Parts: sequence; structure tokens; C-alpha cells
Amino acid sequence: MSGGTGRERAARRDDAVRAAVEQGLLGPGTPIVGLLDVTGIRESAAALRSAFEAVTAPGTPVLHAFAVKASPLVPVLRLLHEAGIGAEVASPGELALARAAGVPAERTVLDSPAKTPDELREALSLGIALNADNPQELERLDALVKSAPGTSSPLGIRVNPQVGGGSIEALSTATATSKFGVALRDEGAREWVVRAYLDRPWLTRLHAHTGSQGIPLPLMAEGVRETYALAEEINERAGRTQVDTLDIGGGLPVNFASDGTAPTYAEYARLLSETVPGLFDGRYGLVTEFGRSLLAKHGTVVARVEYAKSAGGRPVAVTHAGVQVATRTVYAPGAWPLRIAAYDGKGRPKEGPDVVQDVAGPACFAGDLLAVGRAMPLLEQGDYAAALDTGAYYFAHHYAYNSLARPAVYGFAGGGDTGVTFAAVRRAQAVEEIVAEAGGEYADSLTGGLLRGRGGAS
Repeated sequence: MSGGTGRERAARRDDAVRAAVEQGLLGPGTPIVGLLDVTGIRESAAALRSAFEAVTAPGTPVLHAFAVKASPLVPVLRLLHEAGIGAEVASPGELALARAAGVPAERTVLDSPAKTPDELREALSLGIALNADNPQELERLDALVKSAPGTSSPLGIRVNPQVGGGSIEALSTATATSKFGVALRDEGAREWVVRAYLDRPWLTRLHAHTGSQGIPLPLMAEGVRETYALAEEINERAGRTQVDTLDIGGGLPVNFASDGTAPTYAEYARLLSETVPGLFDGRYGLVTEFGRSLLAKHGTVVARVEYAKSAGGRPVAVTHAGVQVATRTVYAPGAWPLRIAAYDGKGRPKEGPDVVQDVAGPACFAGDLLAVGRAMPLLEQGDYAAALDTGAYYFAHHYAYNSLARPAVYGFAGGGDTGVTFAAVRRAQAVEEIVAEAGGEYADSLTGGLLRGRGGAS
């Protein structure tokens, strides 16, 4: 994860907020917007690629596949694709987004714990790599491979090394009871996995994903080490190189406490090279599936302060950014705290003494708060509150509480003396679209002939 220094990113962000106000992207009629730093995203992609190139034997095939769930926006996927990053998808919708962005099948990986037969069939027909999550899914693959031999899809099994969890339980994928993959330490499971490969020469990949927010780097590296050891065992017992590619997942944590980047991709790659040196000696191809770490630092939600009030002696800034764009922060603030930056009505960083205040969203429940008791320059009516580090899992994941509209999203580049240029990523949702999604075309379906036709009340 990179994107220049924290100071450079902050300067670009400040320029973009000011330009968004000056250019009319933010204002009384457009009180919320998502901003993406295109320069920062490109730099993060370059940092990821160079970090692994530095520790990997020349000529080793490496695919960095972006976890589409972190930002399901087609222009973002296209930007990453052009920066040399593929796509890791976990649903038909995500696959459709990747294809719309032009990501080729050979740079796409399908991971999901609940793939339907149709999803498996489509992946095999397209030549998309996929990892079976469990024995029942592998049985489905057995039948599909027999009925449609010759697929170019690289196939593997996802395993859970069960090395433990981190500080956020809901995101820990390598616990003893995680729903993902084959639990390696369960009785008989490791031998089952080995036999599954020995019986199926077409299984050539092995996948595990230990990382996520709240997971320390040594634990991530231990999960990779366990997966590598299993691949070595399979190949030894097969008497040949059957497993030729290891998919080590992603999940590099993000520092939400400052503009600094910590940890970096380079730090993680070096740790892996020390913990699992054989991983990089050229005998195995590599796949990674990073998501949040590529984008989080390069996104900002900016919302106008509609009202400034006081409750219990504490100032409260009521903004247009709340649970609809920052769902995790609102419902789990201890695990997902966000920094808030204050800007004045012209989009300039606000100055003044720090004042302890709350920053609230527009939803009609008391807990819709972006920040509680936060010290910053006092936010007043017409100012702007910016939720920082929200480029992944925030404004691209709309939560339709109170039928609040999805905000527009813009990418930006430039700044300083050259000025800031914006490009639309997603337009704001219209009220008519909200009505349509809420079944507007079926307004009479429950009050028309449904009950009368069945002898019910009229």
C-alpha cells in the first residue's frame, strides 16, 4: 500500500475538496459526494507489484487480483486493470462488473462459499480460475469437469489453516470455526485434502486467506506458511509438481489513525520471504487478493453540514453522511473508527481551536453518528465534514436506510497550480430510481385482484 507520502495524499485531498465546491460538485443542492484519488490508486497498484517483484524469482507468474467486494465500481476495476491488477470475484454480480470493466478471464479468480452449479458452469466455460470451498462443491466440479472436459480454468481447493483470529471477530477467516474452506486441523481433513488432489490431476492450485483488518502480519504469514507446507506435502506424495500455484489471499490491514501508510506491501512481502522462503523461489506461481489496502487511503466522503446544534452542552454537526455510506462505522464504531476532517463553506481546511463535538448523519435513529466526542475545529452550518480513508467498503456499498440516495462518486487527478480535474465514476441516485427499486411498478399488486382471485377479502 502506498500512493505517495501521507502528506502528499492529504494535499491532493484538500485540493480536491476545494475544487469540488468551486466546480459545483458539492453545495446546498448536492450535499454529499465520494471522491477517489486516481493518482494514489495507481501508486498503490505499482507499490503492490514492485513489493512482490522484489522478493520473487524472475519469470515467476504472479497475478494480483483485486477483491471486487472492496469497491464494486466498474471504472475503478478498469483503472486497476490498466494498472496491472486483475479481479477476485465472489458472486455473479461481481463477475459481471469485472467483465464490464474489461478484466480478462485469465486474470479473474472466483471465490465464494456458496457457488451454484450455474456459477461453476459459467466459470468453467469462460476459463476463470476457481477454488472449491468444500467437499460438496468439489463433487459438483467432478461432474462438471467430466461432462465438459478441456476447460482452461485453473482449479483448486480453499483451505482454512485455522491459525487464529484477530481483533475483529467478524472478519477473521482462519479461526477454528470459520465458514470458509476446508478446516485443516479438523480430524481427517488434511488427509482428505491430500487425497482429493492425488485423485484429481486437474487440481493444480491451493488457496487460503488469513488476512483482514485486525489481523497482525505474523499471523497472516503463518497462514501462508501452513498453506505452503500443505502444497509441498501434496507434491511430494504425488511424486511431481501437481500444485503449481498458491493463492495466498489478501487482507493487508489499513492504518485508519493517520495519513501514514502502515503496514506496507513491501513490509509484508519481506516478512513472507523470511517466513516462507520457498514460496518465492520460482517453483510456484502466486495469486494475491488484496482489496481494502489498495483503495482505502484514496477515498473520501465529503458531506455538507446542514445544521449545527447542541445537545447536553455538546455541539452536534448534522451532516448528509451517515449509516448509508459508513455502515460499519455507525454500527461498530469501536472496530471501524474514522478520522473526520473539517472544511469551511468554500472547501478549505477549517482553522480554529479544537472543540469536542459529535458528527451525525441524516438517518432517523440516534446511533447514526460518524464520530462521537471528537476534537476538531467547530463545524458550523454550511461547512463540510470529510470522512477519511473511505475508498474501500464505504461509499461504494450503499445501505438504503430511510431510502437515502446513493451519492455521486468522482475520481480526481491533478491539484496545486495545475488545478483538479474530475471524472464521473457513478452518478447520484435519482428519487425515481429509489421508487423503481422499491417496487413502484407493482404498486397495485397487493391491493388488486390477488386476494379477490383466491376468495379473500376485497
